[in-house]
Amino acid sequence: MGLKTFKPTTPSLRGMAISDFAEITRSTSEKSLTVGKRGSGGRNNQGRITTRFRGGGVRRALRKIDFRRDKDGIAAKVAEIEYDPNRSARIALLHYVDGEKRYILCPNGLKVGDTVMSGAQAEFTPGNAMTLALIPVGVEVHNVEVVPGKGAALVRSAGAVAIIRSKEGAHAQLKMPSGEIRMINLACRATIGQVGNLDHLGLKFGKAGKKRYLGRRPHVRGVAMNPIDHPMGGGEGRSSGGHPQSPWGQYAKGLKTRKKKKSTSRFIIERRKK
Repeated sequence: MGLKTFKPTTPSLRGMAISDFAEITRSTSEKSLTVGKRGSGGRNNQGRITTRFRGGGVRRALRKIDFRRDKDGIAAKVAEIEYDPNRSARIALLHYVDGEKRYILCPNGLKVGDTVMSGAQAEFTPGNAMTLALIPVGVEVHNVEVVPGKGAALVRSAGAVAIIRSKEGAHAQLKMPSGEIRMINLACRATIGQVGNLDHLGLKFGKAGKKRYLGRRPHVRGVAMNPIDHPMGGGEGRSSGGHPQSPWGQYAKGLKTRKKKKSTSRFIIERRKK
């Protein structure tokens, strides 16, 4: 893994830095684990734009990732390390001894030919998955569940890692990549190790067109619009626009928008924002 830079023969190449894809061993995905993906362009089922500045981008297919890791006691061999256009992490193709194939998030240090397993019999090596009750305190984990059996929802992006701080009662305290300390049920599963592709944060697009490849259209400031289009628009000369708010008048700073529902705040020991 590493970054590739270019000679500044064009303005865009001067600031561009991309992955060298040295760890990738296969350029095509496993057909049985790939399905088509259709973009929404930020529109809902009525055709109305609900998320602005989305649309376009290159065509991509979805890879079916095993976030549950519930195939216990059966060893699997890492057959390929592949690129996934839908996430920042790399994915690993597993060939189980019973013939089944599955994709998992590729942890840092996992190579083709390695063996991984899930369940109580697994060792504490990168790529193996088990419940938090079986993992010792101080071990680095990723791909963490929030609801037992539902599949991993936390710590899934490139380079992300959580650390088990302590265990008390039916919960373990995990320090998240954001710095937040949160309680997770001991019956939830996690995968040993850190998510791979650590150089992802060093990527530089170099040009606006690479954002368009990802389906992100130009983001227009409200103060640059007319009063008919945005509450912060208009004014003689360059004006600040008043109080920051959305195009529909909802304040953007300080307004509490969280609905009164069953709160998960009781599971947060220390917040990300001090």
